[in-house]
Amino acid sequence: MGKRDNRVAYMNPIAMARSRGPIQSSGPTIQDYLNRPRPTWEEVKEQLEKKKKGSKALAEFEEKMNENWKKELEKHREKLLSGNESSSKKRQKKKKEKKKSGRYSSSSSSSSDSSSSSSDSEDEDKKQTKRRKKKKSRCHKSPESSGSDSDSDSKDGSKKKKKSKDVTEREKDTKGLSKKRKMYEDKPLSSESLSESDCGEVQAKRKKSGEEREKTTDKAKKRRKHKKHSKKKKKKAASSSSDSP
Repeated sequence: MGKRDNRVAYMNPIAMARSRGPIQSSGPTIQDYLNRPRPTWEEVKEQLEKKKKGSKALAEFEEKMNENWKKELEKHREKLLSGNESSSKKRQKKKKEKKKSGRYSSSSSSSSDSSSSSSDSEDEDKKQTKRRKKKKSRCHKSPESSGSDSDSDSKDGSKKKKKSKDVTEREKDTKGLSKKRKMYEDKPLSSESLSESDCGEVQAKRKKSGEEREKTTDKAKKRRKHKKHSKKKKKKAASSSSDSP
Protein backbone atom coordinates (compact mmCIF):
# COMPACT_ATOMS: atom_id res chain seq x y z
CA MET A 1 0.00 0.00 0.00
CA GLY A 2 1.41 3.37 -0.98
CA LYS A 3 0.98 6.74 0.71
CA ARG A 4 -2.03 8.87 -0.11
CA ASP A 5 -1.35 11.85 -2.38
CA ASN A 6 -2.28 14.97 -0.42
CA ARG A 7 -0.73 17.48 -2.82
CA VAL A 8 -2.81 20.47 -4.02
CA ALA A 9 -2.27 22.41 -7.25
CA TYR A 10 -0.92 26.00 -6.68
CA MET A 11 -3.03 28.70 -8.33
CA ASN A 12 -1.48 32.12 -8.91
CA PRO A 13 -4.04 34.72 -7.69
CA ILE A 14 -2.75 37.46 -10.04
CA ALA A 15 -3.10 35.15 -13.07
CA MET A 16 -6.58 34.14 -11.93
CA ALA A 17 -7.65 37.79 -11.65
CA ARG A 18 -6.33 38.58 -15.14
CA SER A 19 -8.16 35.63 -16.58
CA ARG A 20 -11.45 36.81 -15.06
CA GLY A 21 -11.18 40.19 -16.83
CA PRO A 22 -11.97 43.74 -15.62
CA ILE A 23 -14.37 44.18 -12.67
CA GLN A 24 -17.58 46.05 -13.43
CA SER A 25 -17.93 48.85 -10.82
CA SER A 26 -21.37 50.25 -10.02
CA GLY A 27 -20.22 53.80 -9.01
CA PRO A 28 -18.40 56.56 -10.92
CA THR A 29 -14.81 56.03 -11.93
CA ILE A 30 -11.75 58.30 -11.86
CA GLN A 31 -12.18 59.07 -15.53
CA ASP A 32 -15.71 60.33 -14.90
CA TYR A 33 -14.33 62.67 -12.20
CA LEU A 34 -11.62 64.03 -14.50
CA ASN A 35 -14.06 64.51 -17.41
CA ARG A 36 -16.62 66.45 -15.27
CA PRO A 37 -17.93 69.76 -16.69
CA ARG A 38 -15.93 72.79 -15.48
CA PRO A 39 -16.70 76.54 -15.76
CA THR A 40 -14.56 78.77 -17.97
CA TRP A 41 -12.36 81.59 -16.60
CA GLU A 42 -14.87 84.23 -17.75
CA GLU A 43 -17.72 82.60 -15.83
CA VAL A 44 -15.54 82.47 -12.69
CA LYS A 45 -14.78 86.21 -12.96
CA GLU A 46 -18.50 87.03 -13.26
CA GLN A 47 -19.31 85.01 -10.13
CA LEU A 48 -16.58 86.80 -8.16
CA GLU A 49 -17.85 90.23 -9.20
CA LYS A 50 -21.38 89.33 -8.12
CA LYS A 51 -20.09 88.28 -4.69
CA LYS A 52 -18.22 91.56 -4.28
CA LYS A 53 -21.28 93.65 -5.14
CA GLY A 54 -23.56 91.75 -2.74
CA SER A 55 -27.33 91.45 -2.82
CA LYS A 56 -29.62 94.50 -2.89
CA ALA A 57 -32.02 93.06 -0.31
CA LEU A 58 -29.23 92.69 2.25
CA ALA A 59 -28.05 96.27 1.68
CA GLU A 60 -31.61 97.61 2.16
CA PHE A 61 -32.03 95.59 5.35
CA GLU A 62 -28.77 96.96 6.77
CA GLU A 63 -29.83 100.56 6.03
CA LYS A 64 -33.16 100.07 7.81
CA MET A 65 -31.44 98.57 10.86
CA ASN A 66 -29.03 101.49 11.02
CA GLU A 67 -31.88 104.01 10.90
CA ASN A 68 -33.79 102.22 13.67
CA TRP A 69 -30.65 102.06 15.78
CA LYS A 70 -30.03 105.77 15.37
CA LYS A 71 -33.59 106.55 16.51
CA GLU A 72 -33.19 104.36 19.60
CA LEU A 73 -29.92 106.07 20.48
CA GLU A 74 -31.51 109.52 20.24
CA LYS A 75 -34.37 108.46 22.55
CA HIS A 76 -31.94 107.05 25.08
CA ARG A 77 -29.89 110.25 25.07
CA GLU A 78 -32.99 112.37 25.65
CA LYS A 79 -33.96 110.20 28.63
CA LEU A 80 -30.51 110.47 30.16
CA LEU A 81 -30.42 114.26 29.72
CA SER A 82 -33.87 114.70 31.26
CA GLY A 83 -32.90 112.42 34.16
CA ASN A 84 -29.73 114.43 34.84
CA GLU A 85 -31.71 117.68 34.89
CA SER A 86 -34.32 116.26 37.28
CA SER A 87 -31.62 114.85 39.58
CA SER A 88 -29.85 118.24 39.70
CA LYS A 89 -33.14 119.95 40.62
CA LYS A 90 -33.78 117.38 43.39
CA ARG A 91 -30.31 117.97 44.82
CA GLN A 92 -30.86 121.72 44.94
CA LYS A 93 -34.17 121.21 46.76
CA LYS A 94 -32.50 118.90 49.32
CA LYS A 95 -29.77 121.47 49.98
CA LYS A 96 -32.35 124.21 50.62
CA GLU A 97 -34.29 121.93 52.99
CA LYS A 98 -31.12 121.08 54.92
CA LYS A 99 -30.28 124.76 55.36
CA LYS A 100 -33.76 125.48 56.73
CA SER A 101 -33.62 122.47 59.09
CA GLY A 102 -30.17 123.62 60.31
CA ARG A 103 -31.54 126.96 61.39
CA TYR A 104 -34.35 125.32 63.38
CA SER A 105 -31.98 122.76 64.90
CA SER A 106 -29.58 125.47 66.17
CA SER A 107 -32.35 127.08 68.25
CA SER A 108 -33.54 123.73 69.60
CA SER A 109 -29.97 122.59 70.37
CA SER A 110 -29.38 125.60 72.64
CA SER A 111 -32.39 124.64 74.77
CA SER A 112 -31.38 120.98 74.80
CA ASP A 113 -27.84 121.91 75.89
CA SER A 114 -29.11 123.74 78.94
CA SER A 115 -31.26 120.75 79.94
CA SER A 116 -28.40 118.30 79.33
CA SER A 117 -25.99 120.38 81.46
CA SER A 118 -28.38 120.23 84.40
CA SER A 119 -28.79 116.45 84.00
CA ASP A 120 -24.98 116.01 83.80
CA SER A 121 -24.48 117.90 87.06
CA GLU A 122 -26.99 115.63 88.80
CA ASP A 123 -25.23 112.52 87.48
CA GLU A 124 -21.86 113.73 88.75
CA ASP A 125 -23.28 114.32 92.22
CA LYS A 126 -24.65 110.78 92.31
CA LYS A 127 -21.30 109.31 91.23
CA GLN A 128 -19.41 111.20 93.93
CA THR A 129 -21.74 109.92 96.65
CA LYS A 130 -21.27 106.32 95.42
CA ARG A 131 -17.48 106.68 95.49
CA ARG A 132 -17.50 107.95 99.09
CA LYS A 133 -19.60 104.97 100.20
CA LYS A 134 -17.21 102.51 98.53
CA LYS A 135 -14.18 104.09 100.25
CA LYS A 136 -15.81 103.74 103.66
CA SER A 137 -16.64 100.08 103.05
CA ARG A 138 -13.03 99.38 101.99
CA CYS A 139 -11.64 100.95 105.18
CA HIS A 140 -13.76 98.57 107.30
CA LYS A 141 -12.69 95.51 105.32
CA SER A 142 -8.94 96.32 105.20
CA PRO A 143 -7.76 94.37 108.38
CA GLU A 144 -9.60 91.23 107.31
CA SER A 145 -8.23 91.41 103.80
CA SER A 146 -4.66 91.96 105.11
CA GLY A 147 -4.87 88.73 107.15
CA SER A 148 -6.07 86.75 104.17
CA ASP A 149 -3.31 88.26 102.03
CA SER A 150 -0.62 87.24 104.53
CA ASP A 151 -1.93 83.65 104.55
CA SER A 152 -1.89 83.50 100.76
CA ASP A 153 1.68 84.91 100.71
CA SER A 154 2.90 82.28 103.16
CA LYS A 155 1.34 79.52 101.04
CA ASP A 156 2.95 80.88 97.90
CA GLY A 157 6.35 81.02 99.65
CA SER A 158 6.13 77.38 100.75
CA LYS A 159 5.16 76.32 97.24
CA LYS A 160 8.11 78.18 95.76
CA LYS A 161 10.52 76.52 98.22
CA LYS A 162 9.21 73.07 97.31
CA LYS A 163 9.61 73.83 93.62
CA SER A 164 13.20 75.05 94.12
CA LYS A 165 14.04 71.81 96.04
CA ASP A 166 12.56 69.67 93.26
CA VAL A 167 14.57 71.57 90.66
CA THR A 168 17.86 71.11 92.57
CA GLU A 169 17.20 67.37 93.01
CA ARG A 170 16.50 66.98 89.30
CA GLU A 171 19.72 68.80 88.42
CA LYS A 172 21.71 66.47 90.71
CA ASP A 173 20.13 63.40 89.10
CA THR A 174 20.91 64.65 85.61
CA LYS A 175 24.55 65.34 86.57
CA GLY A 176 24.94 61.83 88.03
CA LEU A 177 23.49 60.26 84.88
CA SER A 178 25.80 62.31 82.66
CA LYS A 179 28.86 61.15 84.66
CA LYS A 180 27.80 57.51 84.37
CA ARG A 181 27.33 57.87 80.62
CA LYS A 182 30.81 59.35 80.27
CA MET A 183 32.30 56.42 82.22
CA TYR A 184 30.54 53.91 79.96
CA GLU A 185 31.65 55.80 76.87
CA ASP A 186 35.32 55.84 78.02
CA LYS A 187 35.40 52.07 78.59
CA PRO A 188 34.60 50.99 75.02
CA LEU A 189 37.16 53.47 73.75
CA SER A 190 39.94 51.67 75.66
CA SER A 191 38.72 48.34 74.33
CA GLU A 192 38.71 49.78 70.83
CA SER A 193 42.35 50.94 71.24
CA LEU A 194 43.30 47.44 72.37
CA SER A 195 41.45 45.91 69.47
CA GLU A 196 43.31 48.19 67.05
CA SER A 197 46.70 47.09 68.44
CA ASP A 198 45.61 43.42 68.19
CA CYS A 199 44.53 43.98 64.60
CA GLY A 200 47.95 45.41 63.79
CA GLU A 201 49.70 42.33 65.22
CA VAL A 202 47.38 39.97 63.37
CA GLN A 203 48.04 41.75 60.08
CA ALA A 204 51.83 41.55 60.63
CA LYS A 205 51.56 37.79 61.32
CA ARG A 206 49.47 37.31 58.18
CA LYS A 207 52.06 39.14 56.07
CA LYS A 208 54.88 36.96 57.45
CA SER A 209 52.94 33.76 56.82
CA GLY A 210 52.15 34.92 53.25
CA GLU A 211 55.83 35.62 52.57
CA GLU A 212 56.86 32.20 53.92
CA ARG A 213 54.26 30.49 51.69
CA GLU A 214 55.54 32.34 48.63
CA LYS A 215 59.09 31.27 49.40
CA THR A 216 58.09 27.62 49.77
CA THR A 217 56.10 27.68 46.54
CA ASP A 218 59.09 29.20 44.66
CA LYS A 219 61.40 26.49 45.99
CA ALA A 220 58.96 23.74 44.97
CA LYS A 221 58.69 25.18 41.45
CA LYS A 222 62.48 25.27 41.10
CA ARG A 223 62.78 21.64 42.21
CA ARG A 224 60.14 20.53 39.70
CA LYS A 225 61.93 22.34 36.87
CA HIS A 226 65.25 20.75 37.85
CA LYS A 227 63.68 17.28 37.88
CA LYS A 228 62.13 17.78 34.45
CA HIS A 229 65.44 19.01 33.01
CA SER A 230 67.33 15.99 34.42
CA LYS A 231 64.72 13.60 32.98
CA LYS A 232 65.08 15.18 29.54
CA LYS A 233 68.89 14.75 29.68
CA LYS A 234 68.54 11.07 30.60
CA LYS A 235 66.14 10.48 27.71
CA LYS A 236 68.51 12.13 25.25
CA ALA A 237 71.43 10.04 26.50
CA ALA A 238 69.37 6.86 26.19
CA SER A 239 68.25 7.70 22.65
CA SER A 240 71.83 8.54 21.58
CA SER A 241 73.17 5.26 23.02
CA SER A 242 70.48 3.27 21.17
CA ASP A 243 71.28 4.98 17.87
CA SER A 244 75.08 4.44 18.04
CA PRO A 245 75.21 0.54 17.71
